[in-house]
Amino acid sequence: MRRTSLRKCLERFAPYGHRATWHHLCALAGLDPEDRAPDPARLIAALTELEEARAVWLAHEASFADRRKREKHDGIRQPCGVDDWHRNTWGGCDVVPCVSPVVYPAPRLADVLRRVIAAMETGPGNACPVCRQEQLEWRSDLERYPLEGPVCTDCGIVVPVPVLTAGALAAARRRAFEDRYAAV
Repeated sequence: MRRTSLRKCLERFAPYGHRATWHHLCALAGLDPEDRAPDPARLIAALTELEEARAVWLAHEASFADRRKREKHDGIRQPCGVDDWHRNTWGGCDVVPCVSPVVYPAPRLADVLRRVIAAMETGPGNACPVCRQEQLEWRSDLERYPLEGPVCTDCGIVVPVPVLTAGALAAARRRAFEDRYAAV
């Protein structure tokens, strides 16, 4: 029952997507993802990790709402590109989607969210905001939103487009094109 309750929490808040977040929490807490009667202490460790990340996300959403209220008061009615990312991640699901449920960033969820939020606030860069690795690959075969985008070949996240420079996006597309046609 406790395991099911934890899984139910992921219906409301799953930063990597449901399955990848579940695998991350299990790895962090030392749980077997298929164990139907896990140790309650390990479940609490997983829940603590999830609650810490959710607190970071809720603080970001409150800050976002305050900023948008100020912008609307000042007559800025049209949201920017960063706001599109936020709109598509409303509530905290698929904030930093992972391509595979078994490939996800190693740091704690809260740290990953802080890095992505900081990247959104500071402007575009040339690397993955989570692991700082520059080997990004453009993928057009993603299974859920976004349906295409830059994927970090190290930590497995779909990097939000607004955090990357035009040069980094072009390099990711070029890398995918070269890989696709290298075997021809």
